[in-house]
Amino acid sequence: MATSEQNLASGQGWQVCDVVCTAGAGDSPFEEEHRTFCIAAVTSGTFRYRTRQGMAMLAPGAILLGNPGACYECGHEHGAGDRSLSFHFAPAYMEGIVSEVPGARRLGFAAPRLPPLPVLAPLLAEAEAARETADSDAFEELGLRIAGAVVAAASGSTQACRAPSRRDQKRVAEAVRLIELDADRPLSLAELADGTATSPYHFLRTFRQVAGMTPYQFLLKTRLHRAAMRLRMSNDAISAIAFEAGFNDLSTFNRRFRRVMGEAPGTYRARGSSA
Repeated sequence: MATSEQNLASGQGWQVCDVVCTAGAGDSPFEEEHRTFCIAAVTSGTFRYRTRQGMAMLAPGAILLGNPGACYECGHEHGAGDRSLSFHFAPAYMEGIVSEVPGARRLGFAAPRLPPLPVLAPLLAEAEAARETADSDAFEELGLRIAGAVVAAASGSTQACRAPSRRDQKRVAEAVRLIELDADRPLSLAELADGTATSPYHFLRTFRQVAGMTPYQFLLKTRLHRAAMRLRMSNDAISAIAFEAGFNDLSTFNRRFRRVMGEAPGTYRARGSSA
């Protein structure tokens, strides 16, 4: 089967890949094995997926579910090719997510897939946009958010998350201070969670509840705010400002600045100078 797999991002216990398959009706399926928990969002094409949990037809928006050690086959009797964003989680990592989802008690998927669900649509759009813009830094959070939403949907959980405790609020405040101090360097979700002695998923969920945005969104906001201030208050080169703010390349900085501020960095600086 003609399948290519590109690693988009990875960390301790997790990985996300862009998987492209060009197989067609004339290609025979062959058996493969899931080595980790797999949550794969289909972004284009259709295919048949068979595993010990059952058989299902997957189309764009559907979620393929796989358990470690489970053998599976994919077939393309009804059309050629497909593409998926495939998130992989080590058992211990997934166990930490399941333990934090209210009402979820089972480690492992009982069904082979989830159909396209409205609750997952915004997250999948974010993930696909991150793939297309090569925003690898966003995938650690997106993987956790998608995994938590999938676990909740697969378990039928409808229980609301508990309100953040004072201790949780203190942890988020400490993380905010760390981001503000070190916004110019790479800060992973795992590092921030370790600093609060919580699991990445618990930390991400709590941070969103307390701060109203994810840690990565707060980090980007902090970097862009500082860059905007420098653009207005100095004559330094835009590239130097971007790199010192923590952005790896100028094109990424320009794209994100325009998305948030509504105009390119150069235009923003010129408008401020003429005011």
